[in-house]
Amino acid sequence: MTQLTRRTLMAGLVALPLAHPAQAALRPYVLVPEGTSVDFTFNLSGIAQSGTMPIKSANIQINLADLTNSRVDVVLNVAEARTRLPFARNPMLSKDVLDAASYPTIQFVSTRVQLGDGGRISRGAKIIGDLTLRDVTRPITLQADLFRPPGSDTNNLDELSIRLTGALNRHDFGASGYADLVQDTVGLDIQAEIKRAE
Repeated sequence: MTQLTRRTLMAGLVALPLAHPAQAALRPYVLVPEGTSVDFTFNLSGIAQSGTMPIKSANIQINLADLTNSRVDVVLNVAEARTRLPFARNPMLSKDVLDAASYPTIQFVSTRVQLGDGGRISRGAKIIGDLTLRDVTRPITLQADLFRPPGSDTNNLDELSIRLTGALNRHDFGASGYADLVQDTVGLDIQAEIKRAE
């Protein structure tokens, strides 16, 4: 996903709360793979590290007239996770941490969308949902931004971009291995390009 300035982001958001009544129903969107990434960060021996995890499937339903009624269900492929440090990958996937052999997926299912100031999906908007990791389900809150491509028409919502950021405590899900080396908090940065399903 290309870097966007704050001005471009805010300009893209202007049209979203003003959708027409005819757009009230949930509309399915599909991921654009080349514009989508799920990145995570962690601290190893006091040094910030990062990795990626591919999306296995995604069910995205957006209500353009009432964004609070939108729904997201995303499944990640744990076995294909990668880190920038090759030697850290096997310990991460081991039974002591993600246990990819027993729990090959991570799932996020939204339960609520909370709009930001002015009823926009910006300025503090959040997606609240349930994250299931190692067969443990816990609530998680992600900061959310939704915007149109730069230069697109205000009424054309066929293509959108989403950014979700947040963090979790890995011990809440039983992924507690290597506690002497890896800090508790794992950061999340999800960027996705989506397009309306035909």
